[in-house]
Amino acid sequence: MAEVPPNLPHPNQPGEPAPGPISAAAGNPETAAADQAAGGTTVDPAIAARATAPALEMRAISKRFPGVVANDHIDLSIRPGEIHALLGENGAGKSTLMNILYGLLSPDEGEILLDGAVVEISSPSDAIARGIGMVHQHFKLVPVFSVAENIVLGNETMANAVFLDVRRSEGRIRALSQQLGFEIDPEAMVGDLSVGIQQRIEILKALYRGAKVLILDEPTAVLTPQETSEIFLVLRRLAGEGTSIVFISHKLNEVLEIADRITVIRRGRVVGQADPKTATEESLAEMMVGREVSLVVDKGPASPGEAVLTVEDLTVADDRGSIVVAGASFGVRAGEIFGLAGVAGNGQEELVEAINGLRKVTSGRVVLGGHDVTNDSSRSLSERGVAYIPGDRQRFGLVLPYPIEDNLVLTEYYHAPFSRFGVINERAISKRASELISQYDIRTPSGGLPASTLSGGNQQKVIVAREFSRDLVLLVADQPTRGIDVGSIEFIHRQIVAKRDAGIAVLLVSAELDEVLELSDRIGIMYRGQLVAILDASTAEKETIGLIMATGRAEVPA
Repeated sequence: MAEVPPNLPHPNQPGEPAPGPISAAAGNPETAAADQAAGGTTVDPAIAARATAPALEMRAISKRFPGVVANDHIDLSIRPGEIHALLGENGAGKSTLMNILYGLLSPDEGEILLDGAVVEISSPSDAIARGIGMVHQHFKLVPVFSVAENIVLGNETMANAVFLDVRRSEGRIRALSQQLGFEIDPEAMVGDLSVGIQQRIEILKALYRGAKVLILDEPTAVLTPQETSEIFLVLRRLAGEGTSIVFISHKLNEVLEIADRITVIRRGRVVGQADPKTATEESLAEMMVGREVSLVVDKGPASPGEAVLTVEDLTVADDRGSIVVAGASFGVRAGEIFGLAGVAGNGQEELVEAINGLRKVTSGRVVLGGHDVTNDSSRSLSERGVAYIPGDRQRFGLVLPYPIEDNLVLTEYYHAPFSRFGVINERAISKRASELISQYDIRTPSGGLPASTLSGGNQQKVIVAREFSRDLVLLVADQPTRGIDVGSIEFIHRQIVAKRDAGIAVLLVSAELDEVLELSDRIGIMYRGQLVAILDASTAEKETIGLIMATGRAEVPA
């Protein structure tokens, strides 16, 4: 078989245009002579096809589960060095499609092509061997392992038959980190690192294994705006070097900023493609949902009443005993939304856990409706009318092996009509679950399936449905829209405002500064464990809040 001539781009080094037309008729002397006379170049047909082929093609991919068609003859094409965004509602079929590409699922129909050649991918090992890497929405890292141990896990470099070549592995990791502009210590424990650094480790892990096609599932869901900008620089650098990137996100502004092309999936089918240069957030949202979506909630002025939640001089320690909340004091009144802003890791998580009875208070008080509830249990607080949407839905919000139906009544299963004299009423639970699944558009073929079978966005909907459907006095919403689509965000935002308007006190914690500004009536800002400012949301400016989040003060000293 002939080699690729020097004046043609090599399949593994895309991006340079060929100087003349490519002919696929190398076996025909007459055609070859005509090509050469016309100034063209004759090459082997197979090489010509690979040289001009997309880096990745998925053709007519279909996947069915009992009661649902997750993918319905989906076509997807990714060019070499392209950042291709994949958009869709929760349950649209994005994760299923990517799990097929990564070998976690097998398609019922269709084929996958890499560099123009049909391939069979039956496991993640196959995908990795073929240069496909995937960074999942929920990181697949071992907290008690070092950075290097996580990156080489399953792909260890051996010094001999018994011992790992740790020095060589760490050297490769440092070189790759420097190439990407990362500052990561290979010897650091992953559990001690921020989520932004863990995101970089996941990308490093994929590239360490030689990924040429990189799948990123909600890569910025837990990142600060600064960390997102840094990741985008890395992605552009990778794309410039020929890596093809599939970027899955619900953040439409980020998609328009980073993507070269956009494919939109709705209910298992491709409904169209969009050019980021001409598309808008509104047009993409309408393609995703199939209707016009309001991206800004209609919120009138608040009419706050008496304080429902009062936090007095609260001090809280983390799991290692270090003080991470130092003397925080604030109140949340009936009929208002109090937003809590701050860069991740400044004590918001521990503060919310302490308020909800999930972490012991070192000193200070938590008062609910005039009652001291400091260090009360989560069940006791729930009985008092506190609803909690946790930031970590899989750790605190769901019992993943349990059926969706059971998860929808976790806070009420021991009350009538769901149980009587200690006996569970499964019919009543199923009836309630069916109502909530319909009302909150939870995409599942059956409420009897485990919660682990749902996409991340639909898992979030289960928690929101359960917590919003009770009689409340206080709603604590920690990252309530993390990883969910624009239609669901619109619905949840309206529900939060409706709770406020019904006289419920709302404590909102979000890494999305736009969300805090849009929903809040007052905004508290956390910095290094302290509540350093409380602002009126109607007059607060985004730049000022960002400055306080970064420095702890509204003005930078000269």
